[in-house]
Amino acid sequence: MWDVRLEAGSPSASLRQTSGWRDPCPGNEVATSSIKRSMKSLRRAWRLVLLTVAAAIVVLPCLSLRTAEATIAEQRARLPPPAHCEDPVEGVWKSHMYRPRWGEWECFYLEIHRVPGSETQLTGTIKNHSWQGGHDDQEPGPCRGRDQWVVSMDGRGTITGDQIVFGGIGGWRLDRVFCGRGPWGYNLDNFSGTIDPELLEFQSLNNDGGRAVNEPTLFRRIRCFPPGAQPHIQVDPPPFYPDRRTGGCGGL
Repeated sequence: MWDVRLEAGSPSASLRQTSGWRDPCPGNEVATSSIKRSMKSLRRAWRLVLLTVAAAIVVLPCLSLRTAEATIAEQRARLPPPAHCEDPVEGVWKSHMYRPRWGEWECFYLEIHRVPGSETQLTGTIKNHSWQGGHDDQEPGPCRGRDQWVVSMDGRGTITGDQIVFGGIGGWRLDRVFCGRGPWGYNLDNFSGTIDPELLEFQSLNNDGGRAVNEPTLFRRIRCFPPGAQPHIQVDPPPFYPDRRTGGCGGL
């Protein structure tokens, strides 16, 4: 480094090499040290954020899987024994699930028929019987200000091997309001998944573009069709105090 000084008695300046350099503003050393410490703290904070995000990426799918498994096990325990039918897909399939976030119970009924002359095309109807209640209200009880209703829609789908897609088409219909009021609106349900031939279950995910996004919904076939049967599901109003031997959903 070089510094410029005026030598005593000399009118001119001379350049003289120095062994070191001192900042003419001593406060800069403190500021520089503070900046370095801040940068180290910032780097540590970013490392912590990255580690947290990485852990979430690994852990959250596992938690979601365990939650789905628990939900399926609960639904399975509520369903009646399966009906053994000749056709692997035709019949009435039932689900029975609880949505704790909404305080709402739902029983779906899929009435599935094959389209004559097609090996893959399916047709039928979807019904949803819903009522409000707590976790222990797996059967509809007295109204007392609670909503309870049934909506339906036409259904269409396909089956390829053991893979099924079956969803609502057209519009939805409000079939019956047992208590309170019916829904202001309703998104069509779309179920996709696999038929397990050993358990006789349709293990599906429901996507309606609203509340249901990849929502695990387990169906069990509860009724076979006699030859030549036409699509139809009869929904009767449940009693105020349903018989618990009916298996829920108003004995449907």
